[in-house]
Amino acid sequence: MKTGISIYFSSGMEKNEALIKKAVKNGVTYAFTSLHIPEETGVDYSSSIRQLLDCCREEKLNLIADVGPETYEKLGVASMEELKSLGITHVRLDYGFSPREVVEISKHFYVVFNASTIMEEELLEWKRCGADFTKFAACHNFYPKQFTALSLKQVREINNRLKYLGFTTMAFVPGNLTLRGPLFEGLPTVEDHRTRMDEVAYNMLELSMEGGCDVVLVGDVDIREKDWEAVKCISQGYVELRADLLPGYEFVRDQIHHDRPDSSEYLFRSQESRLYQKVIEAEEIENGMLIRKAGSICISNKKYLRYMGEVEIARVNLPMDERLTIIGQIKEEDFKFLHYVKKGFGIKLIIT
Repeated sequence: MKTGISIYFSSGMEKNEALIKKAVKNGVTYAFTSLHIPEETGVDYSSSIRQLLDCCREEKLNLIADVGPETYEKLGVASMEELKSLGITHVRLDYGFSPREVVEISKHFYVVFNASTIMEEELLEWKRCGADFTKFAACHNFYPKQFTALSLKQVREINNRLKYLGFTTMAFVPGNLTLRGPLFEGLPTVEDHRTRMDEVAYNMLELSMEGGCDVVLVGDVDIREKDWEAVKCISQGYVELRADLLPGYEFVRDQIHHDRPDSSEYLFRSQESRLYQKVIEAEEIENGMLIRKAGSICISNKKYLRYMGEVEIARVNLPMDERLTIIGQIKEEDFKFLHYVKKGFGIKLIIT
């Protein structure tokens, strides 16, 4: 999954430059900005956008910019070609462009559309005009007004259809430090995320793993420091899970374990742990202990023969097995992440 931020000209260039630098430091590779927000009055776009683009270029950050027929006037340019000279790589097109114009634009930019409003007729017209959909992206809106956002199921269904055609899919999660006006109630794509602003990392992971989004952006202006750390981890392909470990098994912590690409619905299986080649003695199972609780961290002992040393984490309650030694437990608050840590995504066990 790739991550992104949203940039608003009304925040001022000083704050935006600081935000861009912080975001890139934490693994972010995309930024979204709009030139069509009614509340942003008195903005000198022709000057501000150039400063913003210079900063994005310097930090190697992809900038998605809303583009409409009136954009040229706002930016003081005469053509789409001049937009390219400014360094814009992704243009979000909502209206005012014919199918043939869209396909022509896609030869020079990645074109981005509102994922929720793409019609079958448009897809057919673009295809007839020779569209290469790998140069197209579908970005869901964010929704400032309560109860107007989409469900996760809707996002998944739309994305599955568009990804099959070759589109890159994008969506937003709300921030939790500086919220965007005029309502200041969060800018989510999925309505359930509006009441979960403190769970930025979990919301991002849910949109990616369950919603099928290739890029997940923060819709609001900023997030808390702990969430920046979580975004950095997610951008690098893992999450940190707090865990209690028994003495002697600390060697499994503070390194990244990746789930096997052939994920099990029952277990997280560490691809790296088979390299431990440690001799793990079987431990006597406590009398009456019949299950491994969901979140149990286990390691295969000598009785599991060539699997000895493999670390696994139970996603659900499972029967006890004398060939496994329970070495720890994921903290209850972090257990929810296990559902989405699949197919090559990673975890790092940490002690707090």
